[in-house]
Amino acid sequence: MPTMPRHLLSAGDLTRGSAELILDTAERIDQAMAGREVRKLPTLRGRTVVNLFFEDSTRTRISFELAAKRLSADVINFSAKGSSVSKGESLKDTAWTLQAMGADAVVCRHSASGAPQQLSGWVDGHVINAGDGTHEHPTQALLDAFTLRRHLGRLDGRRIVVVGDVLHSRVARSNVLLLSTLGAQVTLVAPPTLVPVGVDAWPAQVSYDLDGALTGADAVMMLRVQRERMSGAFFPTEREYSRGYGLDERRRALLADDAIVMHPGPMNRGMEITPGVADGVNSVIVEQVANGVTVRMAVLYLLLSGEMDGGL
Repeated sequence: MPTMPRHLLSAGDLTRGSAELILDTAERIDQAMAGREVRKLPTLRGRTVVNLFFEDSTRTRISFELAAKRLSADVINFSAKGSSVSKGESLKDTAWTLQAMGADAVVCRHSASGAPQQLSGWVDGHVINAGDGTHEHPTQALLDAFTLRRHLGRLDGRRIVVVGDVLHSRVARSNVLLLSTLGAQVTLVAPPTLVPVGVDAWPAQVSYDLDGALTGADAVMMLRVQRERMSGAFFPTEREYSRGYGLDERRRALLADDAIVMHPGPMNRGMEITPGVADGVNSVIVEQVANGVTVRMAVLYLLLSGEMDGGL
């Protein structure tokens, strides 16, 4: 029986067995919820989940909140803005406050890479990384893998192309680690200025030829250009970026017939991806958002219930 780590801090912490356990549990949860008039399970009644967000977020925060509530957990939403953090309270002091409140799980998003790892040493509850700096976002990778598996079946040997701002993307790092663990072949495509140092050590290929990488691929994942993290000019103009690394109808036609188009959101429409492709028949971008709730329910269930054999 595969085992779960105590905390979910990195996609690299997951073995193939534990990753597939999460994805299989998400499938069971989806089946258990189907047809219910009240879309809730009593699994985590009496448990407390704290959403600790030091960065702005809409999709991820709401997704975790909805996931916890659908499992009947009590949810506390903690935002840095308007809290004691804005008065200078340290992360460690905040952790001690959460510890005193008896938080069973802390979902942490922070602008500093490694913050959830630090937090995990200060609280007794489980810590889930909801995105730390430019480091990782493991539950996004899990929901992406869940979506890919639903459309493509097993991921062994499947060719997945990840395109865009790899340098600043925690989504790219987590997806490379997780998808390679699940047997997929990942190719990163980006301008040379948006490829991180040390990428040669990642379990992925790197290409600067988008058309060549897309030809016959089973899925393409477009990344958001994170201009808020850029301190300089990483490419000449938006039009130039779109011409070299944007996904349009012509490029989508290069993919395999059953290939899917993905994006973690929010999208810069017209720059990274054209509206016609984003809203097209092969796009699963909206489905990714829905799958995020199911996958995060599975993560919370496995970490907090301690049941690995499907006691749903």
